[in-house]
Amino acid sequence: MRLENATIATMHGPGPYELIAGGVVVLRGALVAWVGLAQDLPEEFRADDALDLEGRLVTPGLIDCHTHVVHGGNRAREFEMRLQGASYEEVARAGGGIVSTVAQTRAASEAELVAAALPRVDALLAEGVTTLEIKSGYGLDVETELRMLRAARCIAELRPVEVRTSFLGAHAVPAGISADAYIADTCLPALEAAHAEGLVDAVDGFCETIAFTPDQIRRVFERARALGLPVKLHAEQLSHLGGARLAAEFGALSADHLEYADAQDAAAMAKAGTVAVILPGAFYTLRETQAPPIDAFRKHGVAMALATDCNPGSSPLTSLLLTMNMGATLFQMTPEECLAGVTLHAARALGLRDRGGIWPGARGDLAIWDVEHPSELSYRIGFNPLWKRVHGGML
Repeated sequence: MRLENATIATMHGPGPYELIAGGVVVLRGALVAWVGLAQDLPEEFRADDALDLEGRLVTPGLIDCHTHVVHGGNRAREFEMRLQGASYEEVARAGGGIVSTVAQTRAASEAELVAAALPRVDALLAEGVTTLEIKSGYGLDVETELRMLRAARCIAELRPVEVRTSFLGAHAVPAGISADAYIADTCLPALEAAHAEGLVDAVDGFCETIAFTPDQIRRVFERARALGLPVKLHAEQLSHLGGARLAAEFGALSADHLEYADAQDAAAMAKAGTVAVILPGAFYTLRETQAPPIDAFRKHGVAMALATDCNPGSSPLTSLLLTMNMGATLFQMTPEECLAGVTLHAARALGLRDRGGIWPGARGDLAIWDVEHPSELSYRIGFNPLWKRVHGGML
């Protein structure tokens, strides 16, 4: 298949968006076979079936690299509580927050979890998402953590999207048990069981005053390392505990949230190659005022990804396009940084080197837009200009 007469943001090179005007993308099977100017098209591709895009914009398929789309129930009542003045910590300590979703998730079957997640997944796919990360973490027992991960794998069988799973057993501490005991008796055994079943692509944790300390997360990361699994971390969201530097120490794929990170954290992450995943949906929903240190990440050369953090409590967001606008409006990220954040850098945050840009040999995951310039994707609010989504070379 040859896609021609397009403006192509390859996101692969030194120029702004690495734009090609009057460009062609050739797909062979599931991969990109060639990309470039129409006048340079090799003879071997001239007989391929062609689709005239009439000047439309082509970008890499979007990647949502941080979601919790598999869960039971919702937390709309807590949304009301926060509007009445309760903080995220106060809601959590009152028995709400993550723990309240745990009860609803434990009560749901695998089929019910899948059915509840699919509308959220469909909303993301409708905006050009072709790769999706899904975390566990609302089970906090072995059985439910495994059920969540199985549900996540099932979604990839029911929809044309690649799903990457993250084990997030260290998400919250169940009532009636100490954090240390939970790590030893539930979290680590659940990780072992999930890995044995082939359900885990990466291991995550929540390093925060209302969750786990750096020393407790270290135990989880050491087990992940022993199993040969990469790690990532919710870090410095509500306070500065040292999670970002712990993530860097373990060569984490990403550290996420990072509102309270500092320049030293940025330097450590840059040295380790750890991606900063920026999550404006949670910042917006929780009405936070401490913004992540975007300038420090720029200064130290830390790659910045953007993601929805789609979850029932702090970020009930199912629009990656709105996430891009939030990144620009709330954090002054440039439109180019925002697009790179949901393509090339989001891929790196998942440890994927075969996508996130358009180059020969990359996966044929593309989004085709009814816009003239990539900046329009961050500019508009509540408008979806997607024309076609291409997943694995298939329109």
